[in-house]
Amino acid sequence: MRILLIIPAYNEEKNILSVYRSIVKYNEEHQTNYDVIVINDCSKDSTSEILNMNNIPHIDLIHNLGIGGAVQTGYKYALAHGYDIAVQYDGDGQHDINYVKNIILPICDGKADFVIGSRFIDDKTSSFKSSIFRRAGITLISVLIKLVTGKTVKDTTSGFRAVNKTIIQLFSESYPVEYPEPITTTELLRKNFILEEVPVAMHERTGGKSSITPFKSFYYMINVILNILVVRFRRYPHAR
Repeated sequence: MRILLIIPAYNEEKNILSVYRSIVKYNEEHQTNYDVIVINDCSKDSTSEILNMNNIPHIDLIHNLGIGGAVQTGYKYALAHGYDIAVQYDGDGQHDINYVKNIILPICDGKADFVIGSRFIDDKTSSFKSSIFRRAGITLISVLIKLVTGKTVKDTTSGFRAVNKTIIQLFSESYPVEYPEPITTTELLRKNFILEEVPVAMHERTGGKSSITPFKSFYYMINVILNILVVRFRRYPHAR
C-alpha cells in the first residue's frame, strides 16, 4: 500500500526539518517508504525557505487557510496521486514516527476505515497527556460523541490519525475549516465507518509556540459542542 504523511505547518521553522529527518531516518532503518507532503500554510517565518533548501516535498499555500484548509489540501494531493492511506502528522514534533505502523495496521488488515492514535487507551504508552483543562474538554467531547453516535472515542482531538482511500476522497471533497478532528470523527461514525483507536506516545512540542491560548481553548470547546449537535441532526443519505 502507498502511504502518505500529511504534515500541516504554520511557522514551524524550529521543528519542520527535524520532523522530516526523523521520517527519512525511520524509512532508511526500517525499509519503509512513507511519503511526505508538507502543507506550508502561508508561514510568516522561514518555514518556506527551510523546505526549499532541504528539498522537502511541500505545497506553499498563497493564503493562510487554517488547519482544516491545510489538511484538506493534503487529502486532495493524496487523492490526485493515488495513495491508499493518508496519515495526519504534526509538524511540531509531537507525533512519534515509530507509531505510524500501529496506526495504519488496522486499515491494512481491513479491520478499520480510520484509526486514531490515542494518548488515553492506557496510562503507560504516552507520558504526555496535555493540560488538565484540555483533558477535561476532551472528556466532555467524548461524552457528547457517545451520545450522538453511540461510539466511544477516547482521544477526540488527536491529530495523529490515518484514513483509507474512501475517506481520502470524502475529505478531499469536504473538510471542516475549524475543529476538524472531533467533527469529522463524529460525521464518519454517523456514516457507519469503522473506527479503531490505538495507543501512541505523544510528546510536547520541541520548539516554537502553540497558538492555543486558554481563551481559544474555551472558544474551541463551545464551538465543537455546537458543531457536534449540528451533526446529530444532519441526515446522511449516503451513509456507509
